[in-house]
Amino acid sequence: MNSGLKVKLSKYMSYLLRHNPENLNLDEEGFVDLDELLLKLHEKYDVDKHFIKEMVNSGNRKRFEIVDSKIRALYGHSINVKVELEENRSVEVLYHGTTPESMPKVLRNGLTRMKRKWVHLSPTKEIAIEVGKRRALNPVVLEINANEARKNGLKFFKATECVFLCKGVPSKYLRISR
Repeated sequence: MNSGLKVKLSKYMSYLLRHNPENLNLDEEGFVDLDELLLKLHEKYDVDKHFIKEMVNSGNRKRFEIVDSKIRALYGHSINVKVELEENRSVEVLYHGTTPESMPKVLRNGLTRMKRKWVHLSPTKEIAIEVGKRRALNPVVLEINANEARKNGLKFFKATECVFLCKGVPSKYLRISR
């Protein structure tokens, strides 16, 4: 599989399915018919259904889900979609990678959704570093005390093996991970 094409296609599909469907007929759960998405993708890329399915099912980050003949993004939305996730009640610690410039504000104000529907958290420090490197060469990793936060009403949802979601994390549950 052409890895350069895979990255470009994944970014474009994320854009369409998370932020701007550009006239795709997404249902309330964010699903669109795979054939309809493929027609849209053909405006920029020469790919087929097999390539899309292989891309969706490969890699360590599960960004998309195909059910029957429909596809959707699992997380990261800025548009309104209803993705039903099960609350995770067992994770004790979660992590979030951020830029050194943002870190003081986050420690003061907590983690907020910004323009997205959820705050994205990682189950390991290593994944948080990898995610943080999208915005900073040397990201700061924050550790979230999920146990304490949960005792005070916060809920954490497992989107994939690598991504947990919540509506926000107050600063009192954050500390810089060492």
